Amino acid sequence: MDEALLRSLTPGVLAILVRRGADFAAAEDAVQDALVEAVRVWPADPPRDAKGWLVTVAWRRFLDATRADASRRRREDRVEEEPAPGPSPAVDDTLQLYFLCAHPSLTPSSAVALTLRAVGGLTTRQIAQAYLVPEATMAQRISRAKRTLSGVRFDQPGDVATVLRVLYLVFNEGYSGDVDLAAEAIRLTRQLAGAIDHPEVAGLLALMLLHHARRASRTAPDGSLVPLAEQDRGRWDTASIAEGVRVLQAALARDRLGEFQAQAAIAALHADARTAGETDWVQIVEWYDELARLTQSPVVRLNRAVAIGEADGPRAGLAALAALDDSLPRHTAVAAYLHERDGDLTTAARLYAEAAHKAPDLAERDHLTRQAARLNARRRA
Repeated sequence: MDEALLRSLTPGVLAILVRRGADFAAAEDAVQDALVEAVRVWPADPPRDAKGWLVTVAWRRFLDATRADASRRRREDRVEEEPAPGPSPAVDDTLQLYFLCAHPSLTPSSAVALTLRAVGGLTTRQIAQAYLVPEATMAQRISRAKRTLSGVRFDQPGDVATVLRVLYLVFNEGYSGDVDLAAEAIRLTRQLAGAIDHPEVAGLLALMLLHHARRASRTAPDGSLVPLAEQDRGRWDTASIAEGVRVLQAALARDRLGEFQAQAAIAALHADARTAGETDWVQIVEWYDELARLTQSPVVRLNRAVAIGEADGPRAGLAALAALDDSLPRHTAVAAYLHERDGDLTTAARLYAEAAHKAPDLAERDHLTRQAARLNARRRA
């Protein structure tokens, strides 16, 4: 395989697809798919016209992706923005595709990444942000997953745990990102809950409903983020909260605790508080202890430090934070918040400004910048 030849042909192939009407990002993805196929096919069957072969395969990949995207959007159009409670009346092939992409020949992380890209409609950049890895690393992971699946039979669908992970990440991107997939993720999770009796499926559905119930209050009219403590709780969807709590209680009664049930329990405690001051932070810390035991996740331990700061005071929170790697995403923002709670406005303002530079998106960057400016104004007053 002449990798130098592939690299030299890539810009020209990309330019041809763009001239034919493909937008740059879609054309780039299609060309990458064609390059992966070339690596697989050319050693045994080299083409006479390498560039022509790449253009043909890339254009077909682009058309396939466009049709798949159009089909996905038609499915989304059938879903109201606020999902209705109760079982899903319609069944389509989307959930089956999730299981098929979670193939046993892939590692769970690769299966999730591939499904998010191929079925969920997320970009490589969005998936990389969800995994907290560089975009180039995620692109390689997805390409490897595609190569692994080349020529395999799809008669062994993946397991429920992998599909739940995919649905959770799709919901999170739809909830907080620039692609609105939250309602679709809830619809599919309802469908899965109706098809199989699994407490973690119920836990994930409860978690989605409880988070979705707060959606209207998460941003101000100007698009800026509104922290949980400052949200207008009168705008929370009480019907979704009630359904989420009911689903969660039924799952917990099974006594087979999993991470989604633990997360949903934390969300339910937030939803149960009439005001931010009435939040039962002691119970939330206990649930974070359970969640940390189940997942060993540093992100969970970061959120636990915040909860400890609320339950036992900011210095206790800072002590918990000190045990974590300071390169962890949002570590600096949490440190800023806890220092502000402790009355150290100078340190908090500096850390808010540092956190703003590290923020993964514009909305969070603007929020942290405003926090730094607010504290600097207080110090000068």
